[in-house]
Amino acid sequence: MSHTLGIRQAQKQKTRQALLDAALGLLEEQSLSSLGLREVTRAVGVAPTAFYRHFRSTADLGVALVEEALGSLHPMIRTTVSATGDHEVRITRAIELIARHVDGYPAHVRFIARERHGGVQPVREAIRDQLARFAQEVKDELAKDPVSEGWTEDDLLMLAHLYVDQMLITASLFLEALEGPEKERAQRTRHVAQVATRQMRLIGLGRHHWLD
Repeated sequence: MSHTLGIRQAQKQKTRQALLDAALGLLEEQSLSSLGLREVTRAVGVAPTAFYRHFRSTADLGVALVEEALGSLHPMIRTTVSATGDHEVRITRAIELIARHVDGYPAHVRFIARERHGGVQPVREAIRDQLARFAQEVKDELAKDPVSEGWTEDDLLMLAHLYVDQMLITASLFLEALEGPEKERAQRTRHVAQVATRQMRLIGLGRHHWLD
């Protein structure tokens, strides 16, 4: 009996993941607010009623995509601002991690960039909540750095939000660089990395002189 339940559970999870993957593919060309559940189920090859065994609505599916896109990134985000290495090493590490993630998961990056200010409120809120978690985690890492001695909690959180926003901007720019003509891709990617490096340096300079 337990073996049968295990098979059913595995099949249910497989179908759920197939719906998420199909939705993500369809969202390459449209926003979530225009996505119909029949489009998704047709892409998977299941009846529309099967959709409701996994999600209450397309908005609920969108929230699940937010978790899939951002939920696993918390260790990476903390790594980008950890106190290991000098400031230039940390900048290089952060930009390399962001570029690698964009290259590996472009559809997820595109989804977050589009839906962060999109028309589906539960998804906007889910993204906002994930970004707030990132900022809190970055703040906790920044607080460990001797440079942060004397900073207030509010100022550390403000700085953390600056870093998180910069990471999002850099990810979006890397995504744009990947989507242009292939022969110019390497040059565009280098340009994004150079600009992002300068921007991160500027934030770092402001950080070092904030208490002046």
